[in-house]
Amino acid sequence: MAKQMIRTAKTPAAMSSKRQCANAAIRSKEDWDAVHWDYHAMIVKKLQLRIAKATRLKKFRKVRHLQWILTHSFSAKLLAVRDVLQNSGSKTPGVDGITIKAPAEKLALAKSLRRRHYKPSPLRRIYIPKAGNKKKLRPISIPTIYDRAFQSLYTQALLPVSEVTADPNSYGFRPQRSCADAIAHCFNMLAKRGSPKYILEADISGCFDHISHEWLRKHICMDKMILDKWLKAGYVDMNKLFPTTAGTPQGGICSPVLCNETLDGIDKMLKSNFSHQRGIHYIRYADDFIVTAHSKELLEQEIKPAIETFLKVRGLELSREKTKVTHIEKGFDFLGQNLRKYPDHGRLKLLIKPSKKNIYTFLEGIRKVFRGACSLTQPQLIRILNPKIRGWANYHRCVVSKATFNRIDKILWDLTFKWARRRHPQKGKRWILQKYFKRVKGVNHRFAGIEIQKDGTTQEFTLLKMAYTPIRRHVKIQGSAHPFDTKYDEYFERRTSDKWRNNSKRMTVENKISMIQKNTCPNCNKRLTINQRWCISLKRKASIGGEYKLGNMDIVHSGCYEQWQHEKSVKKQAV
Repeated sequence: MAKQMIRTAKTPAAMSSKRQCANAAIRSKEDWDAVHWDYHAMIVKKLQLRIAKATRLKKFRKVRHLQWILTHSFSAKLLAVRDVLQNSGSKTPGVDGITIKAPAEKLALAKSLRRRHYKPSPLRRIYIPKAGNKKKLRPISIPTIYDRAFQSLYTQALLPVSEVTADPNSYGFRPQRSCADAIAHCFNMLAKRGSPKYILEADISGCFDHISHEWLRKHICMDKMILDKWLKAGYVDMNKLFPTTAGTPQGGICSPVLCNETLDGIDKMLKSNFSHQRGIHYIRYADDFIVTAHSKELLEQEIKPAIETFLKVRGLELSREKTKVTHIEKGFDFLGQNLRKYPDHGRLKLLIKPSKKNIYTFLEGIRKVFRGACSLTQPQLIRILNPKIRGWANYHRCVVSKATFNRIDKILWDLTFKWARRRHPQKGKRWILQKYFKRVKGVNHRFAGIEIQKDGTTQEFTLLKMAYTPIRRHVKIQGSAHPFDTKYDEYFERRTSDKWRNNSKRMTVENKISMIQKNTCPNCNKRLTINQRWCISLKRKASIGGEYKLGNMDIVHSGCYEQWQHEKSVKKQAV
């Protein structure tokens, strides 16, 4: 009896924390602004961890049971509504024309997400120009806000299953993965002297529009009734209702996960069928993928037919226009980059550069801004251009792009000078240079201007230079790593630390160290500065809903972090 009393005894701190969580859950049902997001994220993440573990053990009956619990959880419903309404697409309505902005409407939307009597509305069909050919139009189907929230809710339950069963070399539409990982993998596979020389550039024709509904019903591990209703919702085009017999809507939140589930398995198929062949590597981002081999005949006569057979079962086929076999010395474009081996002192060297098509598209967008900037002031123009310049430079900062950055900076300078001359056709060049171009940090002729704020203060705006963006090689993510496994918590903490050292998040870490931690390491209580070797340590780990924000982070010495991890592993082994 005494032992039982000791086991059930609870400390005041534990009781108060549980009481606070319960109070937060009660407040979230009454007021949207009082929602305790960390608490609800923790509830959902724990369920997702259990779903991922059951999937690894192939206990699919338990998976469906846990998915049912998650999709009926009020915490998951709140997070689903938040994810939908924080997206920029929340301003675009569906066929009902409804958008949600007020907190009371958001809370009512979360409470209305119920499986019983659920009937999705038809999709609103619009058309946008294709990236490669502006004369051709790409259909986009937009669900209503209510249906988007419902899809986000069930995507939370499907994503852990998709991550556990995903191909290790798939990088599109997956958490903690990006285009830079796919390009880094291409470099690892093609840069060596004995690397394969032939590449199959493959593209699936209308991937989202032609996925077989019958295959999805049989193989997707989710509520079949909800899935069937989504697939058969239909779409409205020119005020006419049309049925949907195949495919998933490109505007749907669940569609990227369904697409990944459909294409997963190509890597395993290639490894099992061509295990005796060397140099066969498979890299995929969304519906674009490449396959490497030492022989052109092997790609055309064996690998390509095997992939076509794999896709045919799923209702898909390869695009004849975009699917081709290329030699590495001629080069090929993949995800906006050009990969090609150049002669270098008697051997071949792989260089990855921004593709000509991607450069042309970026510059056309910049020129379009200048053509419509006749009435804008200089600070207004700079505020429009800087996000575009920063985003494009950051995307290409991991490849050989310094010469491209310098060339684009020269083009930007010419465009800004022409814009200034057009505003003052009667003024000379020297007057224009003195008015619009300043000396900034020791560099002459920087396009910079001053704007007077509402409170009377002045703020200076300077056009960014791409050449100042440092070139750093991106480190590819581990193929088996995903955020729904606790053993990868430390891996993602170190990976995030490396990313934050090399980008604008460095200021966030510096503020955290100086203001909150008072320049000391919480582990050893010794001095800590931004220039020392430091690492991020989350108080609540990412696998249980912790986020990378100031209140949940500790910045510690890298040595302290390694020592703490070593002590933790020793304790586990002792247990």
